[in-house]
Amino acid sequence: MPHLPIDITTHLLLALYPAAAIFLIEIIGRRLKLLSYRKYIMQGIASLAFATAYVVLIEGTGIAIILFILAPILFIHAKRVKENPTIR
Repeated sequence: MPHLPIDITTHLLLALYPAAAIFLIEIIGRRLKLLSYRKYIMQGIASLAFATAYVVLIEGTGIAIILFILAPILFIHAKRVKENPTIR
């Protein structure tokens, strides 16, 4: 099994950065009273951005795969929320 040439602390931080970005988008979105589907779209874009950066810059494919899976789920959920605003 291939391993990244990084220590466990760096690996943990690489996993926390996308989560922090998603939470930050949620907090800012609530403060600005954005529509839910727009928050989900921004979170999906952030997820894709982190996944692409992890693949291109550090070859962190494990974390990137999870983020590549999360992004379409967020986009699908944004579409459902836009069609039916009672869904959260």
